[in-house]
Amino acid sequence: MNDFEAVSEQHEAKRLLSAALAEGPAHAYLLHGPSGVGKRDLALLFAAELLGDHARVERRTHPDLYVLEPLGDQIRIDDIRGLRHDLHMRPFEASRRVYLVFGADTMNEDAADALLKDLEEPPPYAVIVLVADDLGPLPETIRSRCQLVTFRRLSEAAVRDAVRTRAPDLPDAEVTTVARVAGGRLDRAERLLDPAAQHRREQLLGVARAVYLDPEFDSADAAETILAGIGERGDEARVRAEETVAVLELTGREADQRLRRAQRGAERDELLAVLEELEWWYRDLIVAAVGAEDAVVHVDRLPELREDASKERLPAAEEACEAVRAAWREAEELQLSMPLAVEALLVRLRRAFSGAAFSARTAS
Repeated sequence: MNDFEAVSEQHEAKRLLSAALAEGPAHAYLLHGPSGVGKRDLALLFAAELLGDHARVERRTHPDLYVLEPLGDQIRIDDIRGLRHDLHMRPFEASRRVYLVFGADTMNEDAADALLKDLEEPPPYAVIVLVADDLGPLPETIRSRCQLVTFRRLSEAAVRDAVRTRAPDLPDAEVTTVARVAGGRLDRAERLLDPAAQHRREQLLGVARAVYLDPEFDSADAAETILAGIGERGDEARVRAEETVAVLELTGREADQRLRRAQRGAERDELLAVLEELEWWYRDLIVAAVGAEDAVVHVDRLPELREDASKERLPAAEEACEAVRAAWREAEELQLSMPLAVEALLVRLRRAFSGAAFSARTAS
């Protein structure tokens, strides 16, 4: 019996890893799926079962456990060289050594090439567990040498339960909203409960409504509001990274690079979250206008949605959803200038709603 039930849902992933414990592990696994759905927790529990010591694995102090994760947006070849050096040391206490590589999809090309050599011919006592949010950046040569373990977004019910545990006094409408906005990700739900994140969200939804309600809407000013929130999230990540850099006793150029990467990674993640919430807001305008309020994401904003939604705005809201989706795809796939991308989107949204917004306002 293992402790995998501590991780919500992910039944197929838990079945595969339980079978590995019963039958003997393969030399390499690749746990992949969205962030915040339990990959990290299950990887650590799997390592604890393999090494037979939950307490020290949880503290990451077991001598036969090696953990590698990016500080910022990349794992570089020097990081993999350190892992490879350790890989050829025999176990100290357990019958095997376990290597956890979090953020494996952030390996640059040189790092991936270096790791591939040991995935092809690993020592018999080594179990390498790669954890990735996205399979796309990983070379096929890496993927083909690992047993793939797929993770899915969590159900709304699972996220809602986690939110209730974390914030027992939160009203039901807000619990449901956080669970839906989180999109099946516990990490995002956790962030949405943070007071600073709640303030950023208030400002974002203010911009989302101003696009069609404010006759004096200024896309440059609105973009500045959104970008300030994204920058705030980046600053928070930089402060946390500074604590890690201090523990590692890094100085000079390497420390600065790590801090910059941590800040950029958080800003990019926040931009994608901003775009997702904008799309959900305009989608909510559509479902509220057609009377499907049970499907609304922003349950805590139903009064505003009822006021704003109208049949006249339906075509504009549909165009707005597509504009935000296109912006999300570009942000995900391309290296864009964030200020230009955000302002360009707001200009397009304003154009979509021009005319329809004010006629709807007059009609009401």
